[in-house]
Amino acid sequence: MLRDRLREGPVWALGTMSGTSLDGVDAAMVLTDGEEVFALGDTAYRPYSEAERSVLRAALGRWDGLEDAAAVVEGAHAELLAGMGGAELVGFHGQTTAHDPGGRGTCQIGDGRLLAHALDLPVVWDFRSADVALGGQGAPLAPFYHHALARRTGASAPVAFLNLGGVANLTWCDPSIADPAAPGACLAFDTGPANAPLDDLVAARRGLGRDEDGALALAGRADAAIVARAASHGYVARIPPKSLDRDDFAWALDAVAGLGDEDAAATLVAICAETVSAGLGHCPHPPARVLVCGGGRLNPAMMRALARRVPDGIEIAPVEDIGLDGDMIEAQAFAFLAVRVARGLPSSCPGTTGVAAAVGGGEISHPGDALALLEDRQG
Repeated sequence: MLRDRLREGPVWALGTMSGTSLDGVDAAMVLTDGEEVFALGDTAYRPYSEAERSVLRAALGRWDGLEDAAAVVEGAHAELLAGMGGAELVGFHGQTTAHDPGGRGTCQIGDGRLLAHALDLPVVWDFRSADVALGGQGAPLAPFYHHALARRTGASAPVAFLNLGGVANLTWCDPSIADPAAPGACLAFDTGPANAPLDDLVAARRGLGRDEDGALALAGRADAAIVARAASHGYVARIPPKSLDRDDFAWALDAVAGLGDEDAAATLVAICAETVSAGLGHCPHPPARVLVCGGGRLNPAMMRALARRVPDGIEIAPVEDIGLDGDMIEAQAFAFLAVRVARGLPSSCPGTTGVAAAVGGGEISHPGDALALLEDRQG
C-alpha cells in the first residue's frame, strides 16, 4: 500500500459507526473498489456501558472540553476493531457531538491517528469537515453507498433508503446513473427526528434505553395537534439538501410533557412518520419502495406509522427484504467511503449535502502519525 494512495482493485475495508442513539459501535467489512460493492463481510458490535453512555450523553451539544468523551470513543473502537482481521483500510466515523452547518460547523470526536496507531492500519476519518467548509451540510454521508447498493441489488428504477437512527435521513437514488455524484443520481437529506426524542422520553420516564418492540407507542394515541405542529415546522418545508442536529426537534419532548407515557410515545412516533412522508414529497420522482435501515425499523409502531402515512403506491420495507443487514448499513458505508477518499473519489456532492461541488472528505492517517500526539499526551 502506498503512503497516500490505496492499491488498485477491490480491497477489504473496515467501517465503523457510532450514532446519536449512543447504543454502541457497529463495525463491518466491505470488499469494494470505491465504486462497486463486491462482497459484504464480517460484522461486529460493541455496546457502550452505562458509564460510557453517560459520558457521551453529557458531550452532546458541546464543542470543547471533550477529552473524556473522545477517550471513550477511541477506546471502544480500538477494542472492537482489534478483533477483526483482514482489513487493509479503516473508515472511522467517530462520534458527532454537535452539528451546525452554516454556523460553528461540525464536531466529531475520536482521533483517527490514535486508531491507526492502535490497529497498525491506515485510517480515514473526519469525513464531514471538508464538506462543511465548502458550504455543505456535512450530512448525510451514506448516499453514495446507498446508490452502490441499489445497483448491486439490481434495482433499475429510483429507490429510497430511509435510515431511522437518532435522526431520520432519506436517500433517493437513480441506479440507472452510474456515477453517484452525477446530476440526478442522488438526493439526500434529514427528514426530521426519529429515535432520539423517543429514546430520551423512555429514558426520562421509565429508565429504559428504548421503547422495546414499540410497546408504549402501540398502546397510545398520537396527539394530532402536536403532530400537525411538527409537520408545519419550517425545516420540513425547506428544500433539500438539509440536515439536522440530534436535538433540533427537542421541543417535541416539551410538547408531550402533559401526555401519559403511551400517548407521548405514540405522538413522537407519529412525528417521525409525518416528517418522513413530507420528505418523500421532495423527491424528484416517487420511489416505488422505501428500504428502511437503522434501529427504528425494529420498532413495529414506527413501521406501522410510516406505512399509514407515506403516499399511496410506495412500499415501506426493512432492508432485510433485499438481503441486507439494517444494523450495519452505516458502518458499511464508511468502509466504502474510506476507499473512495483514499482513491481521490468524492464522498459527497451538491445533491447529497448541498456542497458547492463534489468533494472527497476525510483525513488519512497512517501508523506512526500518532507518535507526536502520544508523546504530547504522555508528556
